[in-house]
Parts: sequence; structure tokens; C-alpha cells
Amino acid sequence: MDRIRLRGGAPLEGTIPISGAKNAALPLMIASLLTDETLTLENVPRLRDVQQLFHILSNHGVDWSVEGKRAGQDGMSGQTIHLCARAIVDTTAPYELVSTMRASFWVIGPLVARMGVARVSLPGGCAIGTRPVDFFIQGLQQLGAEIEIDQGYAIAKAPNGLKGGRVDLPRVSVGATHTLMMAASLAKGETLITNAAREPEITDLAACLTAMGAKIEGAGTPEIVIQGVDRLSGARHRVLPDRIETGTYAMAVAMTGGDVTLDHARADLLSAPLSILEEAGAEITNTNRGIRVRRNGAGIRAVDVTTEPFPGFPTDLQAQFMALMTRARGTCRITETIFENRFMHVQELARLGAKIHLDGQVATVEGVDQLRGAPVMATDLRASVSLVIAGLAAEGETMINRVYHLDRGFERLEDKLGRCGADIERISG
Repeated sequence: MDRIRLRGGAPLEGTIPISGAKNAALPLMIASLLTDETLTLENVPRLRDVQQLFHILSNHGVDWSVEGKRAGQDGMSGQTIHLCARAIVDTTAPYELVSTMRASFWVIGPLVARMGVARVSLPGGCAIGTRPVDFFIQGLQQLGAEIEIDQGYAIAKAPNGLKGGRVDLPRVSVGATHTLMMAASLAKGETLITNAAREPEITDLAACLTAMGAKIEGAGTPEIVIQGVDRLSGARHRVLPDRIETGTYAMAVAMTGGDVTLDHARADLLSAPLSILEEAGAEITNTNRGIRVRRNGAGIRAVDVTTEPFPGFPTDLQAQFMALMTRARGTCRITETIFENRFMHVQELARLGAKIHLDGQVATVEGVDQLRGAPVMATDLRASVSLVIAGLAAEGETMINRVYHLDRGFERLEDKLGRCGADIERISG
């Protein structure tokens, strides 16, 4: 397995291009199952999860291609892909494919909407909590699907097609909102989704579905109304920039000091974490290229944070912010409200000298003057990048093992940081 070696202490200076959002690209790719025409997606990141989803969609009969690099591109620009599900040849998503990536379960919505049947393995993914799919199943049932669980598979049937209805999500769920919005686009009649997720990735999917001919109102609010149509067409859509990658690099700059412009970043996609970073001592300004982040001279201030659904502080930035707070002046409390097992990075940060006390879903972080490099182990996607942030400021060498987690969600991380002065390298094998 690859490892990443870091030698901390260098401030970050320069420019980091922000990639297309993984959490938007995956549902957009899955939306290709809804039409027999070609869906073209621009600014798709080069990630392990994207490659895995290519395999899953191919299993269903989706033909796909990737445009070659254009003149003037340096390898940091997003790729353009073409997906065409002219004929669905298999409505089963097998365990060996779905178990590696939770988002692949979302194919159940488009498959049952278009084909009237779907057999999808219950999902796997990061070990950060149970994250049950009950909301997905209940929502599809409210749209007329008959669903049973058999030998680890969800089997959905709607031989006469889905029918519009009211779906009241008992808890905000991004995945369920994605899935139900796609399914309802081909249902007969009107669907109302209440307590819907408001994340920018939901709005991005709605924009793409609308370009394909769907009739959707209210995306980005707690109530989404979808008027079902008989068929959807192909379209061309550009994936929005990754707000989690933006927040991650902004925290890395705040951790190390320096001055970095995050190209293509959009401040409106993560106003809550950027406000928190400013409280912690970073200077953040909008530019015509993206966002500029600086911290020169001043120390890091301790700030309390509670994770919340959008537009609150995202759970996907909790581990990175905790890494930043390990060097803050004073003590802060970080409360995790989304997932019940998302503090696995705490023990690894402690190996670097962090002082963190856990009490249920609350972590109390006491800032220290200096972290010291050590061998550490990545446990999930966001936890792994928190170790990178800590290692960038640690004295001596930090070796991060199991970095395949990083490759699931961060495109060419070591190259982007290395260009800004970080002493970082990937060691293969």
C-alpha cells in the first residue's frame, strides 16, 4: 500500500486548484441511468471512487469515455466524461462492487424508476457509523415500489412504474434526497419531499436533472417538488467545485501559516466553516480567481464547533478542524451530531502529541505548542486528511499509512501541497 511522508514546518505559499466535488460527481454519474441518451459531465475529479463507479455503471450497461487532456491543461484540471445508458443490461448491483463505496447504493432509485426493478446490495464504505438505508427504502415505498431485503440485497419492484407521492424524511439525508429526487423525476405525477437535504450537491443534481428535462422546484430548500416526466434526455453539465476540498486546504493554510489562493473555490458553498476559520485567526478574502487564505504571524485561536447539515458546519470537515485546533491557544469543544463513530482520528492525532478528551459525541481539544511527527494510520477519508494537516505542522517526519482512503476523495493531494512548499511525498508499495 502507498504511504505519504511529511516533514512539517513549512508555511504554504502559492495556488491550489480546487477540483470538482466528489459528492456531486457521484450522483450526477448515477443520473446517467435515467436516460438512453448521452450525459456529459465536465470538471469530474480523478478519484478512486469515480473509477469504482465507472465499474458499477458498466455492469448495468453504461458506456463511458473520458476526453483526453487538452492543450494547456496541466493535469490539475477536471476531466470531461461521457456516459450513455442506451440499454440497461443488468438491474443487479452486486455486493463485490457496492460494498466498497456507499454512494453506489443510490443506483436503486434510477433503476427501479426506469426499469421497474432493481436488486442492489446493501452498502459499505467508510467505517464512520451505521448510516442505515431505511430512509431510501421507505421513500421509494412511498413512491409505490415494493421492496424486500433478501440475503443482503434490497430488491425493489415497480412493474407499472413509480407514482408520485409525499415523502417525509424523518431525518435530513443527502443520499436519500439524491436517490428520491432521481426516482421521482420519472414517476407518474407530483412528488413532494419534505425535510430534504439542502446541500449544494443537491442543487447541482437538480440543475443537471432539469437540463435533462426534469421538472424540479425547491432544490436547496427543505421542500422539493418534482413533476414526473415520461422520459429524460441527454445533457451537458459542469460539476461544481468541491467545498470539502476547499475547506480542507483552507485549514491547512491556517495550520501552517502562509498565503494561498484556492483557484475555482466558491465561498458561498461553505460560509459557515470559513466564518469559523476567520474566528480562529485566518484571513479570508474573495478574489476573481477563488478564495485567498492567509495567516501570517498570529497564532490560532480555539473555537467551539458543532457539526450540522448544510448550511451549518459540515461533518466532512470535522476531522480537519480538529487537527487545526490541536495547535490552538486554549481549549475548544467539537460536537459531532451527524455520525456516531466519527472520532477515529483522535487516537492517531494523539500519537502526534495532541491532547484530546472524548466524552460521547463531544471532543475537548486542548491546544499544544508543538506536535511531533510519528507513524500514523488513516482510518477513513476525512480522518486521513486530518493527519496530513497535523503532519504539515509537526516537528520532524510523519508517515501516514493506508492512504488509499485519501485517494477516494482528494485529487493529487501531495502534488497540490508540494507546489505550495510542503515537504511531502508519496511512497509506493
